[in-house]
Amino acid sequence: MSNSNQSNKSAEKSSAVTSTVVNKAGESLLNDTNNAAPTKDSNTTSDFSKLQQEVVSTSKTEADTVISEDRAAKQKIIAEAKAQAQQEDNLSQIDEPAQEATKSTAEAPKQEASDNTNQTQKQSGDKPANQSPADKSKTNKESSMSDNSKTSNLPRRVAILGGNRIPFARSNGPYADASNIDMLSAALNGLVERYELQGERVGEVVAGAVLKLSRDLNLTRESALNTALDPQTPAYDVSQACGTGLQATFAASNKIALGIIDSAITGGVDTTSDAPIAVGDGLRKALIKLGAARNNKQRLSALTSINPKELIDAPQNGEPRTGLSMGDHQAITALEWNISREAQDELAVKSHQNLARAYEEGFFDDLITPYKGLTRDNNLRPDSSLEKLATLKPVFGKRNANPTMTAANSTPLTDGASCVLLGTDEWAEAHGLKPLAYIVHQETAAVDFIGKNGPKEGLLMAPAYAVPRMLARAGLTLQDFDFYEIHEAFASQVLSTLAAWEDETFCKERLGLDAPLGSIDRSKLNVNGSSLAAGHPFAATGGRILATAAKLLDQKGSGRALISICAAGGQGVTCILEK
Repeated sequence: MSNSNQSNKSAEKSSAVTSTVVNKAGESLLNDTNNAAPTKDSNTTSDFSKLQQEVVSTSKTEADTVISEDRAAKQKIIAEAKAQAQQEDNLSQIDEPAQEATKSTAEAPKQEASDNTNQTQKQSGDKPANQSPADKSKTNKESSMSDNSKTSNLPRRVAILGGNRIPFARSNGPYADASNIDMLSAALNGLVERYELQGERVGEVVAGAVLKLSRDLNLTRESALNTALDPQTPAYDVSQACGTGLQATFAASNKIALGIIDSAITGGVDTTSDAPIAVGDGLRKALIKLGAARNNKQRLSALTSINPKELIDAPQNGEPRTGLSMGDHQAITALEWNISREAQDELAVKSHQNLARAYEEGFFDDLITPYKGLTRDNNLRPDSSLEKLATLKPVFGKRNANPTMTAANSTPLTDGASCVLLGTDEWAEAHGLKPLAYIVHQETAAVDFIGKNGPKEGLLMAPAYAVPRMLARAGLTLQDFDFYEIHEAFASQVLSTLAAWEDETFCKERLGLDAPLGSIDRSKLNVNGSSLAAGHPFAATGGRILATAAKLLDQKGSGRALISICAAGGQGVTCILEK
């Protein structure tokens, strides 16, 4: 209730009380006069009559005077309240453009100072190129953004502000004794240290793993607690096979866009060195029974129930619906699209050459935290050549007439972790960071690889469907990009996808398009290497690709990047970054 309304009510109450007191006093005096004993003295009678008239006249006059004064007071209060409200409205209208002008004036020197600071940091190599001194008065721990900033102008732009990962390592190598929590904690700690997030309550941390032990039940939260982030930072797991890292980013970026949170850290981790060991179902149940036994008799019963065959029979490492491994599935697709061994080897060699060059140029200096003695991905082979790769024997599709997929043009089992930092423009400014790129579109697709409702599609062909949908929604063509970051699960998978987009029949019958999507400029494909060279720790690949693409766009100054990742279960995750 406003102050003017409260004043009006008080005045009305006071007036009513005052009027009542005056009127009753007059009536009481009149009653006393009328009830006085009569006298025979005529003069006395006359005096009483005059007195009665005077009392009546006086009481009414006094009452009318009080009421009149009270009404005037109320009218004055109402007039003053209206004038004050009008004055506040006028001041509010004047302040808005003044505030905008002040903001614009202040931002210019801030931007100039930020640019100068960024240049100094880039030369020193101590901090990421997009980091400048943070304005501590604006951090989300000390002051929250206004409700208007979170609810107006939705959806908000979501910026990639930085990334970090540990070097990827071949399975059963340097990281053989490291757990998922160990590696994800290392990647997160590197990010927190690089961007000075100690004590920061980030909106949330979202990550996941494909291969998880029971102790990894709350993987992301446990890893976040191992960092210097504020322990009140919430964290949770997501999982979508090889698309996990990218899907985790979508989950958090959508919340940022909707104004629910202002910042997030996303990523993924996987280790095949510390993977769960699968056993036969009978042995599993016997071991559970043994663990629940309360006496020796029950323990003996559990042990004698174990069938020796269960020690041998273990679930197959393949797609549950088909029993085929991912590599054998892709070998079928490679045959369908007539992908040659030579083309696959060429792509693999190019990946190694590009990654080696990027390391030499220092591209990954502010994207990688050394871990357990490694400073580079140990799957990298800078001296890789077509002649060397030609000597390798096929490892997938061996039953095919002409198998083409080898260990060199397929990704090896790998251990590693990665993460990226996301935020709004306002959050970035408050923390002295410059956006590297923005996540502007995303698409997830799945294909029928089991022939449930028609012809079977290749297990890893979902990105071929996701990208055209995303392009249509964005109003773009396949050629409208400066960089193409396509996950190299297998060289033949990348080449099959590119061939499908060039194929008129596929684009018309499978995608419902009037014409093929066309070809891409291969010189823009995975320009700093990809999974064939770096390795592929399943859930960690998304974070690696996001950070790489964002930095490429930032270095260029403007442009677009297309990201595509295939995943088990016939799924694909894609997105578009812009600068």
